[in-house]
Amino acid sequence: MSIDLIRDHALAKPEVEETLPFGPDVIVFKVSGKIFLLIPLDSQPLQFNAKCDPERALDLRESYTSILPGYHMNKTHWNTIILDGSIPISLAKELIDHSYELVKPKGRRKKSQPAQADV
Repeated sequence: MSIDLIRDHALAKPEVEETLPFGPDVIVFKVSGKIFLLIPLDSQPLQFNAKCDPERALDLRESYTSILPGYHMNKTHWNTIILDGSIPISLAKELIDHSYELVKPKGRRKKSQPAQADV
């Protein structure tokens, strides 16, 4: 999996912006101003950080040696995924999608209206 494939996958999602808030060495992808994906450009092999449901994060870390607690992130909610060929590309994309879904704004809920009394 290449950086271009990760980038294209992230940017294909609605309202995603690509930024460099930490300098030129880390690409950050945000939705509604919230980070959902970070890619350090100097890592070998290529890796990325993605937000993850805490229980799922633990399961993934137990199942894959290339999925670690998020480097420089809240380790409960973030994973570092090392793209060394040991995890399928489909899983890497799924983890990006999962992170995006966790961070994107939720739809507004309609306020329930009180039942009208019969007159």
